[in-house]
Amino acid sequence: MPFDPQSFRSALQFDGARPNLFECTLSFPPIVTSGTRAGGADSLDVNRQFSFFCRAAQIPGQSVNPFPVYYQGREIKLAGNRIFQDWTVQIINDEDFKVRNAFELWSNAINGHRTNLRNSAFVNNNDYGRDAHIIQYGKLGETLRSYKFIGLFPTEISPIENDWGTNDVIQEYQVTFSYQWWESTIGDADGTGAAPPTRNVEII
Repeated sequence: MPFDPQSFRSALQFDGARPNLFECTLSFPPIVTSGTRAGGADSLDVNRQFSFFCRAAQIPGQSVNPFPVYYQGREIKLAGNRIFQDWTVQIINDEDFKVRNAFELWSNAINGHRTNLRNSAFVNNNDYGRDAHIIQYGKLGETLRSYKFIGLFPTEISPIENDWGTNDVIQEYQVTFSYQWWESTIGDADGTGAAPPTRNVEII
């Protein structure tokens, strides 16, 4: 096949999706954002801060677990059940620690540090599991695709590294979530928006 950069340029109709044009949204559980328990933050404030400070995240992958069946010494691979891998985000830490504090309270309510008990407000996953989105934008500002995580909750909040020799940076940390499954839609996070009609994208 001869080298033909013009064919490649023609095939890349929309100039490529960009990894920095995205936004994450999350609504923390009411027990985390009520009263002064989240450092005096109301739910709208801490949810908005999460969207601003979530610096890096992944569009989820897909995995179907194969399993072998043996026939006369030959291994036959069959498709098994779907596995949903954990989701990890990278978060900028501001001096009010508002988002960090909300995650710590959420985790502590699932299982207390001292008591080893769950908070009575978290009876089951419908109470402590929340929905979150990662939304991919186009260069014109339109929503190309959104992914919704169902029943999400934090399983790991990473340490924040401090170092006297570290200058001119802002603290960051990771939060790892487990969730039940994810769904994807074309358009906005509620599935009501529409991508440009020329973008032929299959809904999963």
